[in-house]
Amino acid sequence: MATAINTPGMINPSTDAMVEKIHSRYTLVVLASKRARQLLKGDTCHIARPTGKFVTDAMEEIYEEKISYSMRN
Repeated sequence: MATAINTPGMINPSTDAMVEKIHSRYTLVVLASKRARQLLKGDTCHIARPTGKFVTDAMEEIYEEKISYSMRN
């Protein structure tokens, strides 16, 4: 009898769910990397349970709309 193997999941929330909010994978990557750098420098994380993984926390903040951004030309 085969047993299920637990494999680690990808970042949660999924990239597909994130793109629905941001509408551009490029913008999502830039926004998450800039926010992760801010967290690394000591900015306050705005999610309920930070993981300590800066990119994951940044992505969660974006998903929960805890941070905002604006596009410049």
